[in-house]
Amino acid sequence: MKARIIRTGNSQGVRIPKLLLEQSRLGTEVELVVEDDRLVIRPFRGPRDGWDDAFARMAQAGDNALLDAPFTSQTAWDEDEWQWS
Repeated sequence: MKARIIRTGNSQGVRIPKLLLEQSRLGTEVELVVEDDRLVIRPFRGPRDGWDDAFARMAQAGDNALLDAPFTSQTAWDEDEWQWS
């Protein structure tokens, strides 16, 4: 589909037809990136978007155990220097 670049205030923009917006499921916030010689518009995803689902899948797979060895003793600094308030 061909589109024209139009002036929008001090910027320029492209009008995206409703059908393309519905098909792409972009939502109201997007991320713009340049890849090679292309301008890519994709849905905006926050820094931790999808973490809840990933953690749920880990728990279902039994892959959510701690990898560190159990804590068995304190260091000399813990015993002598640290003060709990």
